[in-house]
Formats: sequence, C-alpha cells, structure tokens
Amino acid sequence: MNLALFDLDHTLLPLDSDHAWGQFTVGIGWREPVAFAEANDRFYSQYKAGTLDIVEYVAFATQSIRDLGADAAATAAQAHAQFMTQVIQPAIRPEALALLARHRAAGDTLLLVTATNAFVTAPIAKALGFAHLIAVDLVLDPVGVPTGEIKGTPSFREGKVTRVEQWLLAQGEPPLSEVPKSTFYSDSINDLPLLERVTHPVATNPDPRLRAVANERNWPLLELFND
Repeated sequence: MNLALFDLDHTLLPLDSDHAWGQFTVGIGWREPVAFAEANDRFYSQYKAGTLDIVEYVAFATQSIRDLGADAAATAAQAHAQFMTQVIQPAIRPEALALLARHRAAGDTLLLVTATNAFVTAPIAKALGFAHLIAVDLVLDPVGVPTGEIKGTPSFREGKVTRVEQWLLAQGEPPLSEVPKSTFYSDSINDLPLLERVTHPVATNPDPRLRAVANERNWPLLELFND
C-alpha cells in the first residue's frame, strides 16, 4: 500500500476550517462577537506560532455547541450543513481536487490527517471524497454533544504520527517506516514531525518556517493556490 496523506487547512483548503467555523458561529448569533473573535484570533495566532495548547483550544472551540441546550446536537448539525454550503463548498478549489484525483488514479490510499476536530472536518472530508479521516476526536455526552474534552491522542504535531501509526495498525498494515511510498502534503511547521517520517514530504502553500525547512532539506514545494 502506498499512502498519500494530506493536511486540510491551508493545504487542501485556502482557509482554516476551525477558525472559519468559529467566525461562522458568531455570524449566526451563537457567540458574542467582539470577545469571541478576539479569543478565536488569539488561538489561531498561537497555532501559527506553534504554541497552541490543543486541550485548551478544543474546550473553547466546542463551547458554543454545549451552550445550545437540549437540542444542541441537531441544531449544531443543521448549522454545520449551512457552514458547508456558505463557507466550505466555495473554498474547494479545482487544483485541490485535481491533486487528489492524481493520487487516486495512481492507486494510492488517501488519508486526511488534520488537527481540526472531527465535528468540523468529517463533512469536509466527505465533500473532498476521502474514505479515511484522522481528526481530533471529541468526547461526546450520551446525547452526542461534545463535552469539551479530547478522546485519545489529538492529531496535532507529534500526535499526527501517533494517530497514523494507530490507523495503520488497525488496518492490518505495517508501520509507516515500512510503507514503500508515503507522501504527506502540509502547509504548517506544526506538521514537521509527520513530514519527517514519510518518504515524500511536500511543503504545500508553506508557512515561512516550513518553507525555510523545505528549502534547507530540498523538499518539494507546491503552491497549490494562487491567492
């Protein structure tokens, strides 16, 4: 089995889906605009700087759902469908779809590996045609509402390596070091641990620090988007 691994935000999408979901919840009146936007932007800046506390962030990011009350799960699902239509679908670019199509045509197994939680990303993965998703899994209460806690290892930084290895084991496949060809596309310095573990790292729309590492190590650079 040859693996093609993809980060999501700013790699396959020209936006950060987690941050965009937070902004969307402000727009539909779930959150107080000024204070939430400031906190959301602060967490996003921490992510880009490589200093994000993922546990703290997930508790913050899922609070708006917990505050919805008795029908939270159904209300959140309806809002996410609107989010997909208004925010995500317009952001799916033909360049990204063509890249995925090339790997499918080559017979690779495609896996979306993202640090954004599964509530936000599962419908996005489906829209992009992924059969396999590794995301931050959420602990849910008995009626399906996030408690604010993370289930298992978060797929963030070194956790992406752990989760990919767990996924391979569950599929009955050898560890990543024994996969004949493994490609990982990412924009973020946060993904350096997994980029270092695959046979073909590709710095995709890279942030400045990842671009510097890629240039130093002669990794391929892919500018998937023009804006």
